[in-house]
Amino acid sequence: MALCFDVLIIGSGLAGQAAALRLARTHSVALISKRTVEDSASSWAQGGIAAVLDNRDSIEAHIRDTIAAGAHLNDARATRFVIENGRRAVEWLIEQGVPFTRHEAGYHLTREGGHSARRVIHVADTTGLAVQNTLTGQLRQQSRITVLEHHIAIDLITGGKLGLSVDRCYGAYVLDSRSGEVLTIGARHTLIATGGAGKVYLYTTNPDTSTGDGIAMAWRAGCRVANMEFIQFHPTCLYHPQAKSFLISEAVRGEGGLLLLPDGSRFMPWHDERAELAPRDVVARAIDFEMKKRGLDCVYLDISHKPAAFLSEHFPNILARCLELGIDITRQPIPVVPAAHYTCGGVMTDLRARTEIAGLYVAGEASCTGLHGANRLASNSLLECLVFAEAAAKDIVEQPAGELPELPAWDASRVSDPDEEIVISHNWDELRRFMWDYVGIVRTTKRLQRAKNRIRLLVREIDDFYSHFRVSHDLIELRNLVVTADLIIRCALKRRESRGLHFSRNYPESDARARNTVLKRPRPTALRRPR
Repeated sequence: MALCFDVLIIGSGLAGQAAALRLARTHSVALISKRTVEDSASSWAQGGIAAVLDNRDSIEAHIRDTIAAGAHLNDARATRFVIENGRRAVEWLIEQGVPFTRHEAGYHLTREGGHSARRVIHVADTTGLAVQNTLTGQLRQQSRITVLEHHIAIDLITGGKLGLSVDRCYGAYVLDSRSGEVLTIGARHTLIATGGAGKVYLYTTNPDTSTGDGIAMAWRAGCRVANMEFIQFHPTCLYHPQAKSFLISEAVRGEGGLLLLPDGSRFMPWHDERAELAPRDVVARAIDFEMKKRGLDCVYLDISHKPAAFLSEHFPNILARCLELGIDITRQPIPVVPAAHYTCGGVMTDLRARTEIAGLYVAGEASCTGLHGANRLASNSLLECLVFAEAAAKDIVEQPAGELPELPAWDASRVSDPDEEIVISHNWDELRRFMWDYVGIVRTTKRLQRAKNRIRLLVREIDDFYSHFRVSHDLIELRNLVVTADLIIRCALKRRESRGLHFSRNYPESDARARNTVLKRPRPTALRRPR
């Protein structure tokens, strides 16, 4: 028997929680979280939220900065829509009680790479965590929100998969990771807010939950995806054997941090006139170039010339974590390397977060709204989550209530328990390693073709495994990672130029006209077992 709700939200980061809180006044909501609602990529965001909050700043300047960072691939309407709604989004968070950092003149605004003004509002260097904790506290008090933690969505239930003439989303099949039971969850409206796909790479700043689930599910359902080749590599991930995925915020460079070679010399002025304040793609490629040229394991980010009190006030989390690892940032530079950080492409949506499948919405990193273009401007991501969560909620509220068809239960009668789970871990490792080697910061057509050949074999092997054995949390994530990696490779091969985050040695110049890379899949046929 299906569980039925007005709205199903898959993902518990900022986009998912913000939408749930806005809908809870009028709708019953089910919120799916792979782990706990506190555990998401949003809570890892250090820098802040970019918005025009100072009279010396302007909407037009923020738009110009966003388009410059995005290599002019940005959608003009989406960019203006998000930035014009920025102040209201931040004010909503303030109303919810988010304790943004203040100073004597009001809220403290910092500046990050690519921005022409101070416009990033923050909570010290743990903005995402503070926002997430604030919203989670409110979320758990809402009687109309059912939170299903330790649950992972397997696939969307659509009219196409049910063999109906109406192409609409009716919910999803969801695995309870603790009990192993697969739930059928019906909903008149479904919002994907699952985040990005950083775990497709060997080195990433993302949490373990970032496995491209929403992008893969929407693709299998028949949605278009775009610009998946644009994977943002954050220039400065802490390089230390005990520091798994620890990000050194963009704001460290924004506040005067300098990138150094082991001999103490700066190198960014050789690569770009903006030096350390250049956009992330420029800085990441510069670090990658210097490391490969000189055979380095890392470079160094030095902000020790700033007063210790300043660092303690602005970067308490970074200061504390580095001290735990024996690095005193008030006295010595921080060893850093680039790491996969943000998925700029995703499922194509309109300004109401709608996909081409009725009843299906996507918000946050899993979407491709057109805001980021070929490279996300620092701190525009949380802003996008807030604006499109509100847009989706508003559209859902305006829709008439519809009836759900009878939804078939998940059929596991023809599968068995897996006999060799080592296949999953081996395929996971192989995928992440060849994606890092062949589809990384600097690409060639030969490397991409090698990745394409490898991914074909993995897709067949994982599909066969999925068809014959009971689903598990790890198998679902691996299946989604392989689909997402395939989309990244296919988009990268289609783009025969270098633009933004996609740099090809075979096509080092940019075309005169910026074009999106759009992939479209034929509509799915009726469900198997059902899948």
